[in-house]
This record gives sequence, structure tokens and C-alpha cells, in this order.
Amino acid sequence: MRKFFGPAGAVTRITIQSRALETNLLGDPTARTVDVYVPAGHQERGLPLLVDLVGFTGSGLSHTNWAGFRENLPERLDRLIGEGRMAPVVVAFPDCFTRLGGNQYINSAAMGAWEDFLLLEMLPAIERRFNCGGTGRRGVFGKSSGGYGAITHALRHSDMWAAAACHSGDMGFEICYLPDMPAVLRALTGTGNSIEKWWQQLEAATKHPEGSFKVINVLAMAASYDPDPAQFLGMRLPVTFDTCEIIEERWANWLRHDPVVAVETYADNLRRLKALYIDCGDKDQFNLLYGARRFTRRLKRLGVEHRYEEFSDNHTGVDYRMDESLPFLAQALAG
Repeated sequence: MRKFFGPAGAVTRITIQSRALETNLLGDPTARTVDVYVPAGHQERGLPLLVDLVGFTGSGLSHTNWAGFRENLPERLDRLIGEGRMAPVVVAFPDCFTRLGGNQYINSAAMGAWEDFLLLEMLPAIERRFNCGGTGRRGVFGKSSGGYGAITHALRHSDMWAAAACHSGDMGFEICYLPDMPAVLRALTGTGNSIEKWWQQLEAATKHPEGSFKVINVLAMAASYDPDPAQFLGMRLPVTFDTCEIIEERWANWLRHDPVVAVETYADNLRRLKALYIDCGDKDQFNLLYGARRFTRRLKRLGVEHRYEEFSDNHTGVDYRMDESLPFLAQALAG
């Protein structure tokens, strides 16, 4: 729902046929849709490129949809750019939804090679078609799982990305994921501890049962961080079914992907960025505030320049924070 009635940018929908995703175990389509926003009056101008990674259960296409009582993201960009608060940029909105409900934007033997899709297939296709981006002129941003994807891509691929913004991103895994494990185990007891039976019942249901989100989320994270191709859809838990004790080898696989842990290895990559933005609500109901504090304190100790903000809100409905991050990224990439 528009709040700015100046010039409106154009959104073009394209499809990218992926070879990288052909090996996914989920049976997900390899033809992926990407919406691309170009600001009014800036066609073929060689603008910087931002890529929007959305949260779990979302799709980039949901950010370009009409929304009641609030702006969708192209409308937000129209306002920020039209009012002179933000340098003009092209923004890509990839659809990375999966059978398991979402994506962490990393390569997985179960989920598929999403890192490769984004870096090696989507970016070149967008940049050729819209004459944008290029070395030093690409940024990535996202919230929740999308924030995780943005910060992880920045950690691993500063040769590709020059700026990143992480809104309420998954980090501090022992405090954002482990607290949900008992609820997951209780849910699985109804199917004799069979992940396959539980998932098949979920997919057959006309409505997801109350409380199922925690189970879906944990199982999707398991398929992302510790996939086992020998298991149903690659899913296995990092805890025992009977006592909820951590299985050290499996949990170590999860922790390798925790930004709080990974920063110790990849800090030099973050130093190469032109801009790094991180924020989190001080009432975040998934405990992500504590992970963000741990992460940014390590950034300070490691001497990594960044901008960190805490704001008075929880995890839900905080897209308004992009009014802070997007101009910050665009300014850095335009320089």
C-alpha cells in the first residue's frame, strides 16, 4: 500500500533455470523465479545491485506483492529513493522457497546447492540482463533466515559481496535452536519418533497443526546444517530421541555454520566489506538478540568495522528497519 506517490520503479519477473539445484533431495523445481526492481528513470544506468534474502517460510516474491496497511519493498524503495534518502539501486528478489519451508542460502546435500545458485547462476543472469552490480557494487540483505544468509554470504564470499545487512539473523545456535528440541521430540513421539511419518502427515493435512512451526523449522535447519542423504529428505536431529542429549558429532556440524563461531575463521573477509549492518529487536522471541550481541562483541574484539543497532521491538513485522539498512548499503556501494 503506497505511502509515496512520486515516480514508481518497475518490477520485472524472470526465470532462471538452475543446474546447481538439480541434485536437491526434496524434488524442488530447478526453474527459479526472480523479481527485479529498477528505480524510475534509471534503466540501463549501471546501478549497484542489492539482493533480498527473505526469512523462513517466505519467498522473495512475497516482498514484491501488494500488502495492506504497509509498503511492500518496491514501494519502500520508491519512497526512499524518491525522497532522496537513498541512492538508486537495482534490487533482486529470488524465490528460494523449498519443500521444507524455506532456506538458509547455503549449499546442502539435502536442500540443494543454494549458495552456488545465488552466486554462480543468479548474479550473472541479473547483472547481464539489467546492466547492474559487478565487483564492489553488490550487496546482500535479509531478515531472520535471510539475515543469516546475508551474514553467512558476507563471511564466506566477500569476493562477491561488497556490503551486507543482517536483520535479526539466526546466530548463537545453542540459544536459538536448542531450546526448541524438547518440543520437537514431543511432537515426534506421536509417530513413533519417525521424522518421515510426521512429515508425510504434515503434507497430507489440510491445515498445519498448532505448534508445528517449531518442528518444521528445526527439521529444515537439520537438513541445512547437518544433512544426511541416507535419511528421509536428508533430515536427522542433533539430539537423542529418548533423553534429548546432544549428539556431539552432529551438533558440531551445526555449529560450523553458526556466525558466532564462523567469525573467528572468516573475520578477514568481513574486513574487506564496504559496509556491514546488523540489528536485532531487544524483545526478540527467538533469543536472537543474545546471538547478535555475542557476534558484534566478537567483531569489536577482532577489529571489524560495522554498524550495530538494537531497537525496541520483537522479531515480527520489523521491515521498517530497512529504512535504516538499505540507504546505508546503497551509499557504500555507490561510492
